[in-house]
Amino acid sequence: MNDASYPDWTDGTLPTRLHFAAAPNESAELWLDRLVGQYGQCPPETADALICLGGDGFMLETLHTTLGRRLPVYGVNCGTVGFLMNPAVPDNLPQRLAAAQAATLHPLRMKATTRGGECIHALALNDVFLFRQTRQAAKIRIEVDDRVRMPELICDGVLIATPAGSTAYNLSAHGPIVPLSANLLPLTPISAFRPRRWRGALLPSTARVRFDILETDKRPVAAVADFTEVRDVVSVEISEARELHTTVLFDPGQSLSERIIAEQFTA
Repeated sequence: MNDASYPDWTDGTLPTRLHFAAAPNESAELWLDRLVGQYGQCPPETADALICLGGDGFMLETLHTTLGRRLPVYGVNCGTVGFLMNPAVPDNLPQRLAAAQAATLHPLRMKATTRGGECIHALALNDVFLFRQTRQAAKIRIEVDDRVRMPELICDGVLIATPAGSTAYNLSAHGPIVPLSANLLPLTPISAFRPRRWRGALLPSTARVRFDILETDKRPVAAVADFTEVRDVVSVEISEARELHTTVLFDPGQSLSERIIAEQFTA
């Protein structure tokens, strides 16, 4: 394990205090019974590592609970895609954890202001996206670091992704995949109408982005940060929460950085 903020298990000690969390599906619950019977169930407050049994969605939920906590997460794929997970073969689990490669993830911080004046804050490890609520296309002004970069984007929506989230919705919207070490945030339009050929931008991770919704009465827009949805927004401010992080563990040769690179060569 190579994250300096966590115990170095290369000295021969093994992480034996494990906490298991399972998604509500049959496969994950079967693995939970087996692994708890084999290794026991340690409270998360005193655990060396958290073992997440499920798919990418449940993994994302679990990672949100560990933000700001000194508790690395090792995912076991009991779902479909499993981009953030390890293969469901967790034999010799303490040894696998000790040999794991760590990836440190920082979330995006969203502040959404509604038409009623309410300010709602949320964190996103994947992305923050805006999307039209009705048949009318959205009209959005984009400001970066207090400078208007696009006076009017007519679109279905727009998103900002983390590097880890760049292979998710961002990729489906034809945005670029970003390596973890790049310190970049992809900003990608969703079905842009005007300017029609604008494909988005790569922003430094220090950028402060603000979206202002134009014609809010006629063209209402919702904002989503991972699991938090806010409807009828008038403005959304986004920046990276560098002071917060969570750590994900991967088997050797299966690091998140390697998966992000490999994804770029997938047909």
